[in-house]
Amino acid sequence: MMAAPRNPSGNASGRAEAAWGSRPTDQLDDWLAIESDGTVTAYSGKVELGTGTLTALAQIVAEELDVSMDRVRMVMGDTARTPNEGYTAGSMTIQSSGSALRQAAAEAYRFLLEMASAKLDTPKSELVVNDGTVSVRGHVERNITYAALMGGKLFKRTVPQQGAVKHADLYQVVGTSILRVDLPLKVTGQPAFIQDLRVPGMLHGRVVRPPSEQAKFISMKEDTVRNVPGLVRIFHQGNYIGVIAEQEEQAILAAQLLNVQWDEKPTLPRMADLYKHLRALPTLEQPLTEPVDLETAFNRSIQQFHAEYFQPYQAHASIGPSCAVADVKPDGVTVWSSTSGPHPLRGALAQLLNLPDEKVHLIHVEGAGSYGQNGSDDVAADAVILSQAAGKPVRVQWSREEEFIWEPKAPAMVMEIRAGLDAAGDIVAWDYHAWSPTHVARPRMPEQLLTVQLMNSQKAPPPRFSFGAERNARTNYTFPNQRVVIHWIEESPLRGSSFRSLGGAENTFANESFVDELAFAAHQDPAQFRLRYLKDQRCRDVLEAALEKAGWDSRPSPHPKQEGVVEGRGLAFARYENDQAIVACVAFVTVDTATGVVRVPRVVVAHDCGLIINPDGVKNQIEGNVIQSLSRALKEEVKFDEYRVTSVNWETYPILKFSEVPEIDIVLLNRPDQPALGAGEPSQVTTAAAVANAIFDATDARLRQIPFTPERVKAALH
Repeated sequence: MMAAPRNPSGNASGRAEAAWGSRPTDQLDDWLAIESDGTVTAYSGKVELGTGTLTALAQIVAEELDVSMDRVRMVMGDTARTPNEGYTAGSMTIQSSGSALRQAAAEAYRFLLEMASAKLDTPKSELVVNDGTVSVRGHVERNITYAALMGGKLFKRTVPQQGAVKHADLYQVVGTSILRVDLPLKVTGQPAFIQDLRVPGMLHGRVVRPPSEQAKFISMKEDTVRNVPGLVRIFHQGNYIGVIAEQEEQAILAAQLLNVQWDEKPTLPRMADLYKHLRALPTLEQPLTEPVDLETAFNRSIQQFHAEYFQPYQAHASIGPSCAVADVKPDGVTVWSSTSGPHPLRGALAQLLNLPDEKVHLIHVEGAGSYGQNGSDDVAADAVILSQAAGKPVRVQWSREEEFIWEPKAPAMVMEIRAGLDAAGDIVAWDYHAWSPTHVARPRMPEQLLTVQLMNSQKAPPPRFSFGAERNARTNYTFPNQRVVIHWIEESPLRGSSFRSLGGAENTFANESFVDELAFAAHQDPAQFRLRYLKDQRCRDVLEAALEKAGWDSRPSPHPKQEGVVEGRGLAFARYENDQAIVACVAFVTVDTATGVVRVPRVVVAHDCGLIINPDGVKNQIEGNVIQSLSRALKEEVKFDEYRVTSVNWETYPILKFSEVPEIDIVLLNRPDQPALGAGEPSQVTTAAAVANAIFDATDARLRQIPFTPERVKAALH
């Protein structure tokens, strides 16, 4: 790659000052290395979860160092080699790790050119870089490579808080659709996932779990498995039972045949009473906004409106069940895991084994995708415990039923909104309340791991803090007299934790549905009604781009009521976390009024995530978000009785089929002058509301409970 001409000295025309936010280390060698063959190795504590971050981060490094993508090798999520960047979560990888690597690469570039200037006896202003070779402008024969300057040596220098980085108008790699580095192995069926990993001498483990979280161990008869070939050991402590065998099928058979008796009592609410139950539980209130005199504003209103919205527990439903491999030895432990938090999980596992952190080496290997906390942390603890018991490496993979029952769920929520309109149809008061358990329970200590809870016959510890349900509870509209309050539920009926967008999708579903209800009451077009309260120009640009792409027909909703298969369109808008990427979504639906079946043939998304690193990568994320969130809106609901979870397979927990995937039209608004923002979650939040609003537009029926099943649609129609 030939670099665009730039002055590499200090803060010159080709470089711009850029600040680096919080970082785990300021040592350049912790982020980058120039190998003896000229390869650039970049280290990130974040991990690839199927979102394309491996490719995007490599693009950032290649851009700043003026090398080709072929020269950049990413090492991610290895606790012995990469910085501790916590969790890959919240669409923060490009913002945080990308920013850190950009600054590190820029500092390495500056240092390399200083050395080249001395070696070539030429001012830095006369040097150009072409794919890691520094030459004198106009005299290409006078050159030296990065490998010759630094190959195999340490930089031994810090990265400044502010440093000169390349101007966006000189980018040649960033902003282009580079093919994703992680895809070739996956699409050609080669070993690419944690489920494919094999270690020499490895045994296989399976866990025999209680039928429900509160069930207690009574007895076990091992004679039923004595004749299972290859059985190595049965491990039992408290409510935790693991079987270890030479082959996976042997471990599965032993787990199925083992005769275990459990004491099980009803501890869950009736599913029909879930939302009433959630509102009745003890809560801690957290006001996010507090107006001076909300009730006076309501008293001035001409019309007042009220609605409740309901979000069920939902499963990650990763296509491949959670898996991990562990090798526990006297001198140290190696764990291969698809966790999204390698360093925090290492700390929890080290405490579990009573070892210092440095004795546990955790290596991230990509899993089947979770976008939050599925069973990947817990299965790593399973592998560690069973490897310690066997004295050999052990691979543990959960079953499909085990995954559905035991993985942490997206928490159920209740959202209640009240608003007042004046005589002109303007919103004069807005009162929003959400009831939710915490959305974050990621393990930083052993007691937060399911394995340890079962071994100790103890419940999960109370959450250390409550987080997630506040996400997008506030809107970006300029409503006067707004109150927003989160009612944190202290103990969730089902085990919950992080799920893509946390409470962002749930709150946006409620907020954007209710805005549509108010637009209907004011006899206004839903888009124009929103634009009245949307003052930020970037937000307006995104909404208007979506309307234009969708060919929005400006009119009030709904259509005159019809029978048969009817059509409608709906709109939703959000700025993720109120200050991140901006999304507007238009959904087109058909509703069969006889069967209640909803189909979504087309979805339009306009998206502004600042500087775009890889356009195809961003589109890929938007498409994935739309498909997953549409599945959540139409189909997904964890069902349970008073004893246990009953959604245990794809029949009892259906997801969107290939035949139901809509046409997805995307408009990207690139902002090269703005910071790069994450795209992994924002377009998750608008789909459900857009679909609900489209159903109303088609049928005059308002759906306030997810998912929009045929039964609920028919009930709303009648």
